[in-house]
Amino acid sequence: MAKNKSSDNDEKIMHAGLTAYKAAPALRMLYSRAKAGGLLASGAGIAGGLTSSGANAGIAGGLTSSGAGIAGGLTSSGAAGAVAIYWGQADKAEPGASEVNLGIHGEGALFGCDAPAQTVYIEGCGHFSVAENIAEALCEANRFLASSGIIYIGPHEVALQNAALSGAHSDIAEAQPGRLDGKVARAQPGRLEGKVAQAQPGRLEGKIVLITGGAQGFGRGIAEGLAALGAYVAVADLNYEGAKACAEYISDAYGAGRAVAIRADVADEESVAAMVRNTVLSYGGLDIFISNAGVLIAGSLQDMKKEQFDLVTSVNYAGYFLGAKHASEPMKTQRSINGSYTADIIEINSKSGLVGSNKNFAYAGSKFGGVGLTQSFALELVEYGIKVNAICPGNFLDGPLWSDPVKGLFKQYLDAKKVPGAKTVEDVRKHYESLVPMKRGCAVADVVKAICYLVEQQYETGQALPVTGGQVMLS
Repeated sequence: MAKNKSSDNDEKIMHAGLTAYKAAPALRMLYSRAKAGGLLASGAGIAGGLTSSGANAGIAGGLTSSGAGIAGGLTSSGAAGAVAIYWGQADKAEPGASEVNLGIHGEGALFGCDAPAQTVYIEGCGHFSVAENIAEALCEANRFLASSGIIYIGPHEVALQNAALSGAHSDIAEAQPGRLDGKVARAQPGRLEGKVAQAQPGRLEGKIVLITGGAQGFGRGIAEGLAALGAYVAVADLNYEGAKACAEYISDAYGAGRAVAIRADVADEESVAAMVRNTVLSYGGLDIFISNAGVLIAGSLQDMKKEQFDLVTSVNYAGYFLGAKHASEPMKTQRSINGSYTADIIEINSKSGLVGSNKNFAYAGSKFGGVGLTQSFALELVEYGIKVNAICPGNFLDGPLWSDPVKGLFKQYLDAKKVPGAKTVEDVRKHYESLVPMKRGCAVADVVKAICYLVEQQYETGQALPVTGGQVMLS
């Protein structure tokens, strides 16, 4: 979130947003566990009634019964309830203590000591009052009921809102100062219900996906394909206008809020961290990270400039590292709440990551390196339930990477004389089609099916999956 120095509240809003980013993945898992355990009614808020003293609070998914955990009330309409959650100091929690050990370790408490208590609304889950301890969380819930100020985590915004929510929190006025008395804060009309109603049944129903390089080509096709299967998609790209066009198309086709656009430079760590943070603040978590952004610059050893080589390496190799580094953090948090939860990191690699590529060493080298990262990340992250795999597609001959008349590979390879005897770009295309036993280039649908396989299977990690029409086979 960009900081506006003209506002006195900016620092508080910024900090609250960062706190919500840390909280959201865990809250989402707690909600899912409570729902699976039968503690929810018709998708409503987390079951359990708060007393005026805050004692005897409702418990979600087997958390401690000594007043910690999640407490809240159901609304008569089935909307999400006002909820209080105790986050305690995770690294000091002991079995049987009132603290809930979420398995999240850091410096001191989960949130910094200067983090303000706040209430967050997570799309599809409900409201959660978040603080360092149960007393502060309950005080925050009281404050929320009195003022209706919330941090909204939804598909379009993360902003401090006030009581002017068009009557969305109609129960708030009835709450007595300093007491909860089972009152609930209702979700804004249409937010929760609308998203559920518009969700399309599919293999990836409800999954939260972040894809880089999603503004065009394979990336855009993958984003659209996954949304069609029920996923929520964050479309990240340096080309923000293209990412926005893709997100708007998906939302028009599959329901408002189904996709969001994020401006991101995968070679810049601060930008990558913000990309992941914005995804989590948009949807409440992250299930699948697809590292798709890539640069290809062909050329011989004599012709390749170092700055060109560095650009390819920084995007294709270092960009994958940065994405996996930051995307894995909310995934770890989700796993700490739900021990059976699994997440996926998938690199869109290339057949050039499996076999060398003549006069294309910068690209091939970065992709070979990507396979090495995939195997290494897989070994490190398996204990957190994160599968890490790569997909190595054949040539997407119909995409802009190949067919762009100025910068496309057909043109680059013609200029580099990579195909002996080729005099036109059509000659180059025919040559590459002839190399594939199935006599065609790779299509977006082929890669989407491979992604679904990797997500659904539960016994493969560290693999490089060829999708090449038989052109490259594992040996």
